[in-house]
Formats: sequence, structure tokens, C-alpha cells
Amino acid sequence: MKNKINRRTFLKATALAAPGVILSGCIKPVFDTEPRLKISLAEWSLHRSIFGSGLDKNNWGSWEQALQSNPRSVLQGSLDHLDFARTARQVYGINAVEYVNVFFYDRATDKKYLKEMKTRADGEGVQSLLIMCDHEGALGDPDSQLRKTAIENHYKWIEAAKYLGCHSIRVNAWSVGSYNEQQKLVADGLNHLAEYAQRFKINVIVENHGGLTSNGKWLAGVMQQTSYPNLGTLPDFGNFYVSETELYDTYTGVAELMPFAKGVSAKTIEFDPLGNETSLDYKRLIKIVLDSGYRSYIGIEYEGETLTEHEGILATKSLLEAIL
Repeated sequence: MKNKINRRTFLKATALAAPGVILSGCIKPVFDTEPRLKISLAEWSLHRSIFGSGLDKNNWGSWEQALQSNPRSVLQGSLDHLDFARTARQVYGINAVEYVNVFFYDRATDKKYLKEMKTRADGEGVQSLLIMCDHEGALGDPDSQLRKTAIENHYKWIEAAKYLGCHSIRVNAWSVGSYNEQQKLVADGLNHLAEYAQRFKINVIVENHGGLTSNGKWLAGVMQQTSYPNLGTLPDFGNFYVSETELYDTYTGVAELMPFAKGVSAKTIEFDPLGNETSLDYKRLIKIVLDSGYRSYIGIEYEGETLTEHEGILATKSLLEAIL
């Protein structure tokens, strides 16, 4: 997103501050073999349908307050989180999903609710892949006690992911300080979290999600300082803005993060009349992904506003299928 204060900028700041149209055209497949990547759907693609009027992108602060004080008050849309798996399968023909924790923020330890989520997903033949975790503190906080709190805040999501049959939780790796100081702090937080997650056979994967995490070299360096095989990355094609004015080279960044990838996010914003993403060379990006040896799921995450969410998801799916 390119809002003056976007979601990634807000998430980082608050973490550190507080405990039917398918576009088609002449896209030619790059590969003649069978598809080597499977398509999943990230729940954030439907955030407007779930939040409805409960989300004001011009006032993330008040939304954060509402989320913390009464999480269900922000869920004012037409789509119920419990219906996400069914929507993915029946509306979009996608049989794997990536959840976002804010859509069931106070339900991580609610076994009855988690059982209902699992029952519905299993009933649709939908695989639950991961939970994207936000608003749980900074894993690289310079304050050791706040860092410990952030680590422990993620424990419940690891256990929820295990129950749901996911392979990972996605976390944010934010900190403050110098380039090297932040690497050291984040590596420490990730190592401690991965140690806990290892007991449940759950991966902890880091998305490039603003700040230095959107610097591919920096995040790859963090991975090199960690000690656990269940740590990895979730390269997001559209999240290489280090700041509002600094864009890290997307293709370099994806190439740097793919050796550690345990998931990939196919971010899309705008499409041209032929169905191509206007700001990203998807053929080139998919080639980088495949050349790394990665053979698993790539998650649709439409975040544009020109198309409806429904149209954007279909357009992204069409684009990926044409290339794969």
C-alpha cells in the first residue's frame, strides 16, 4: 500500500511503542512443464470484506486501540472469518489458506472456536498452511523484558497453528538501533521463539514487512545468525519498501530471501488490460522462486483498491496460472 501511514509502518511503530471479473490477455507461460508451485489464498486479500467499516486506514491508532480492547468490534464486514476456508474453496477453487491472527485475535486459546475452524476447513478439503501474526510486540525490541514479552505473546499462536494443522506462523522482525544491532536483537528473539516452536514442529517464518526487514540483505543476514532449522522467510513480492521513500530492489530482495523461504507471498496491487501486474515482472519473479529450488505454495495477497477484492483475487490467480 502507498498510504501516507500504511499498515506496515503502523504495525512496526506500535510493536516498538507498546507492551466477478477475470482479467485475461496474452500472458505466455514461462515453463512448459506441470506447475511446480501450488496456489494458496492469504486471508488479508479479503480484509475489507471481513473488517467492513471496522477498519479506517487513515486512523490505524484508533483501530489498534479497538483491537486491543474489544477485538470483535473491528469485525464489521459481510464475511465471517469462519467462512474463509469455504470461500477459498467454493468461490475461488483454492484448497489451501493462510490465516491472519487479527481476524480471530482473542480466539487463539479458544479450543471450541479453533475446532470449528478446523472442522470447516477439513470439511471443504482445505489445508491450513500458516497464521500471519501481527500486534504481538517487537521480537527485536532493545528492551530485553519487552522482547521476552513479545516472544511469549507468540506462543499461543504456535499452539493454535499446531492444532489447526499449519506448518508455520509468520512473524515480524522489527527492532531499533543500528543495522548490526537490529540484526543481533532480532536473531536473539527469533532463536528463542523457534526453540519453543520446535517442540510443536512449527516453523517461524519472517516476512519482509517494512523497515530493515524489507532490506533483503539485512534479513538474509539475520537468518544466517539464527540457529534453528524451523526458522525461515516468507518473501513478499510487494513489500520491499524500507521506508515511504526507499524501495529496495524487489528482484534482488526475493533472490536473497529465497534460500531461506518456507512460503512465498504473491502480492498484487494493480493490473493492466492484459492481466499483468503493473509494478512487478511476475515472470521474472516466478523464475527466481523456481530457480531457488522452492516447490511449495505461493499465496495470493491482493492489496489493491482499483479492483474489488473478488476481482483482484481472480486476477492474481489468473496471472499465476498463466505463468505456472
